[in-house]
Amino acid sequence: MSKKKSNIEISVSGNAERALRQLKKKIEREGVVRDMKRIVYFESATQKRHKRLMRAIKTNFMRMIAQGTLTSKRK
Repeated sequence: MSKKKSNIEISVSGNAERALRQLKKKIEREGVVRDMKRIVYFESATQKRHKRLMRAIKTNFMRMIAQGTLTSKRK
């Protein structure tokens, strides 16, 4: 298991609440919390493959919606 180290820097200029919001957004984008949860809780290889497959399906679905290639057949 590779451990990825993240250096996240936020400049605080007066408004601490704004800096905290920026920090939370950067942590979310970097995936720090997701990686921490992955390390703390054991997942079997089958669960990892299933999660990876579901993530791939979701991203492809969202990409198809964004490109407009996905059409609804409802009337």
